This record gives sequence, C-alpha cells and structure tokens, in this order.
Amino acid sequence: MSDRKTSPRATLPSVDRLIRSAAIRPMIDRHGRRLVTEVVREVLDVFRTSLARNERVAVSPVSGDAIVDRVARVLDDMFTPSLRPVRNLTGTVLHTNLGRSPLPREAVAAMTAVATGAANVEYDLDYGGRGDRDSHVEDWLLRLTGAAAATVVNNNAAAVLLVLNSLALRRDVIVSRGELIEIGDAFRLPDIMARAGCRLREVGATNRTHAADYENAVSSRTGLILKAHTSNYIVQGFTAAVEGKDLAEIAGKHGVPLVVDLGSGTLVSLRKFGLPEEPTVSAILNAGADLVTFSGDKLLGGPQAGIIVGRKDLVARIKRNPLKRALRVDKITLAALGALLPLYADPERLVERVPALGLLARPVAEIRNMAERLAPVVADRLAGIAVVTVRSCMSQVGSGALPLDSLPSAALAIKPVGAKKKAPRVLRDLTAAFRSLSTPVIGRINDGLFLLDMRCLEDEEEFARDVTRLAFNP
Repeated sequence: MSDRKTSPRATLPSVDRLIRSAAIRPMIDRHGRRLVTEVVREVLDVFRTSLARNERVAVSPVSGDAIVDRVARVLDDMFTPSLRPVRNLTGTVLHTNLGRSPLPREAVAAMTAVATGAANVEYDLDYGGRGDRDSHVEDWLLRLTGAAAATVVNNNAAAVLLVLNSLALRRDVIVSRGELIEIGDAFRLPDIMARAGCRLREVGATNRTHAADYENAVSSRTGLILKAHTSNYIVQGFTAAVEGKDLAEIAGKHGVPLVVDLGSGTLVSLRKFGLPEEPTVSAILNAGADLVTFSGDKLLGGPQAGIIVGRKDLVARIKRNPLKRALRVDKITLAALGALLPLYADPERLVERVPALGLLARPVAEIRNMAERLAPVVADRLAGIAVVTVRSCMSQVGSGALPLDSLPSAALAIKPVGAKKKAPRVLRDLTAAFRSLSTPVIGRINDGLFLLDMRCLEDEEEFARDVTRLAFNP
C-alpha cells in the first residue's frame, strides 16, 4: 500500500458534481445553468491555480462549503449594479463624476411613467401620424427663454458640435483667444471645431479682445461668430471683452450668425436665491444672440441634455442635419426635461421644487446644525481612531458653473489620532471604509483631514444608521 499523500488539487470536486449539488441548485434556479456552470468552472480554476502555487507547502484540502461560498459571492458581485446611489459629501454640489443635478420628484415620476412601455415620443396623438420629439419640450423652452425655436440633444458639447457642423462646415468660426475653453478630461473647444469640420479663426489676445478684432476677421469665408461663456474659469486684471450686444451688431452687419455657448445656462436670476448672478438664456437672446446653447443638468437642475434655442430658420437647419439623429435624446430624457421646465413658471418656489437649486441655496445655519447633531455619532464609531469636529468650510457649485464663487458650509472634519507617519494610511483606509457603506459616502481629503461637507446630505437619519455599521479596523 502506497504512503504517497493525495494532492489537495485532486480533492477538488468536479464541475458536474458541484452543479448537481443541493447547495448550487438555488443559484441555478435564480441565474440559469449556463452562467452558474461558467462561474463554478472559473472558481475551481482559481482554487486549482492557488493550490498549484503552494504544492511544496502543507495545505489543507479546500472544503466544498468554501467553493460554494466563493461561487455565491462571485454571482452576487456580478448581479450587483455597478451604477449605485452615493452620498455626495465632497462639497461640490453639481459634481460631474457623481451625476451632477439631482432631479425633481416630478421629473422622476415622468421618467417612470414612460419607461415601462410605449410612449408618443415621435407620434402626434392629434392627427395620428409621425411627430417631432422636440415638441414635448419646445413650447416651454420658447415661453421661458423668448426664443423662436428650440431643439434638444444629449449634452451641451453635442449641441455645440451640431451647431458648428450645421452652420459652419468648411467655413471659419471666429472666437476670441481668451474663450478657447478646456473643460474636464482635456475636452477642448478647438477640438470640437475640428471634428465639426470648421476652421478656427482666433482673434484678440488671451486677456484682451476688441470689437475691431472681430470686424477685421469677418470675411466671405466666415460661417459664424462664436462666444463661449467661460463658465469654468475667469481672466482677471488687464482685460477686455466685447459685450454680447456689440458682438451682435457686428454679426448682424456682416450677415453671419452669432452663437453663444452659455455652458451651464440658467433660466432665472440666481440672485433672488442668494446665489451669485449668472447670465440667463433670455438675457443673452435679448442682447442679440441668434442661437444659445446650454446644459440641462447643471444650473437648470434637470437631466443630461444640450439645449439649443434661437432663430427659427437656424434651428430648422440644425434639425435637418443627419447628425441630429445621432445626437438626439431618448424618451426618458424628454420626460424628465418636460416635467422640469413647467416648474420654472413659478420662480418663487424653485428652491423648494428643484433639488439642485435647493442645495445651492441651503442656509449655512441649517447645514451647521445638522453637522453638530451628527458629529457625536461619527465620533462614537471612530473612538480611538480619529477625532471628529465641526468645521466651517466652503462648498462650490461644480461642473464649471460659477467657478470663483464659493458657498459657506460646514463639514465633519475627521483627523486620525496617533503617529503622524500613519495618518496618510489611516485617512486612505477611512475614505475606503466610508465608500464601502451600503450607500457609499464620498468626501474629500484636505490638509490632513477627511472632510464630509454636509451641504448635500438630505437623509440625516439614514446616514447616522449607516455610520454605526462602518467597518474600519486600523
């Protein structure tokens, strides 16, 4: 009889044996035999590889329960959506990476209503034939902006691309050198122009551009004049720029359209909400712009969308461009935008009804009081690990809107205790622990502190309950 020991790899059960086991059957009932078989095979391969690496080390055979548990975890991970709700406590209200504007209840209800079945996206119920999907939002856009026509695409970059390609293909587009903006992820206006098939005609200097610069640049090759609102930066000091009204006169005299890329456009004055002033779409049109493009998911407080408003003949040309179909929005976006816009008919209640504006206008005293209530809860969970205090801070609007204007706020400031050299690791582990909560919490690290800005926290009680489940072992 041989004394040779059996290799732990040889003790691993076969795929067929596992698939026929009672422990795996519920997984098959839920996810189907084919996928579960694939996962079982992958898990066995992982264990087999691990055991092969440790052949010279005495290791115990892998239990069947361990294999079943691993299969269950893999399947759970596969069917857990990667896109999840999070708590945005970064201090950036309209955070691009976190989805920008939270939607009003009315918009969510409208999206739900059309999501589960057919809807008259491009069907005219009055005469029973093909309709125009812009019709679901155009009337309200005209009423709120004073424009003669409007259309909607999937974001503002797409709106600018479509306008340029429709009106200035193989022609010059005149832009002030100080307005050649770059937004997030190295996304640059000159690159959009190139993709749109236009020729960039820079005028002026980085800090100073005059009316004569535009006048001298206009030629028979000019397709349009573009003014880009520098929503994510500002040039200060020895500066000069041509006002919209003066630029409109130049464009009108030469018979070329003036297009204003407003970026994070707003339909009402923000000053009434205690926020810094931002030019409104209607003011830009009243100053003589032929077309204005702006976002639906920034200061407007709606879904991701690019909105184009202005002259009827120009909008008609844009809508005939084949690219319009490639860039169009779906029924979900139309439903959300169609429910948001009527809220602007009652500006006095916008703060209560449009969450993005409500968060931006939230009183600092209310924010601080909530921080004071929550500080002991977080401090209790992190006792011996970190000190938690309430600290004044500044929130920012985000997504390129009002870049130099900050909003007074209050944050929970979490500072690790113990050796300084360990603090960076503890901070890193703390941020990971908060991200691992059932609803992940996203804060920011600043000057050796983990800051949780309370401006955007609305579910105070749920947050407090989640903190008690924080898994952190320094």
